Amino acid sequence: MKIRAMHALRLLVVALWAMPCSSGLADEGAPGSIERGRYLVTIGNCVGCHTAKFIALDGSVPEDNWFTGSPVGFRSQIGTTYASNLRVYFQELSEDGWLAVARTTTYRRPMPGWSLRVMSDGDLLAVYRYVRSLGPKGDRAPDFLPPGQEPPRPYIELPTPPSP
Repeated sequence: MKIRAMHALRLLVVALWAMPCSSGLADEGAPGSIERGRYLVTIGNCVGCHTAKFIALDGSVPEDNWFTGSPVGFRSQIGTTYASNLRVYFQELSEDGWLAVARTTTYRRPMPGWSLRVMSDGDLLAVYRYVRSLGPKGDRAPDFLPPGQEPPRPYIELPTPPSP
């Protein structure tokens, strides 16, 4: 009897170990799905820059306000950039247009354009479909400011990157 209990315990441990791990989000979703897009923008922290006060409030911003852009500038030696209002931007862009933009655009710091270029088409479409599903809301982000032009506060001063 004791041997059977130990064997059952071993099987339970192996079964639990073999189970896929979960991200803790409710649904990682199928490729190309809105649920998958929500998962990707959350784990990739796209929402952190493209939503005002998201990081400062530790993510406690209602989803209805996500992706409306941010007035916080990112200032560097190349000028000051702002995180776009993707809810407005994606309304003006088709799925094919988004794939082309994501694959070919060189973004200004701190936007991690390299991340978009390595994503699968299914994942890029999932992001697009999720953000579009939120509907248009808010105004466009402030325009890029060239170097030497003082941005209004608030802004984040980015360090000069090291030479290659």
